Amino acid sequence: MTKEEVFASVKEVVVEELDLDEAKVTLDAKIKEDLDADSLDVFEIMNELEDKFDIQLDVDENVQTIGDVVDFVKTQMDEQA
Repeated sequence: MTKEEVFASVKEVVVEELDLDEAKVTLDAKIKEDLDADSLDVFEIMNELEDKFDIQLDVDENVQTIGDVVDFVKTQMDEQA
């Protein structure tokens, strides 16, 4: 799966979980600051991504933007391939 495909899937989950306009969800968007997600929202997004991609995510403090999430998911998928 390409990075662009991962981004499209992550974007879909974030839009659904946070009830946002797709245009707000960019690679540079900060999850908490720009998208107004709280810790529970982040937890739910990560759980949904784990189910969607059949991966295990142990998110650390370095994951702040949608781009960080995409990179993290892509790395996990590549490691499990």
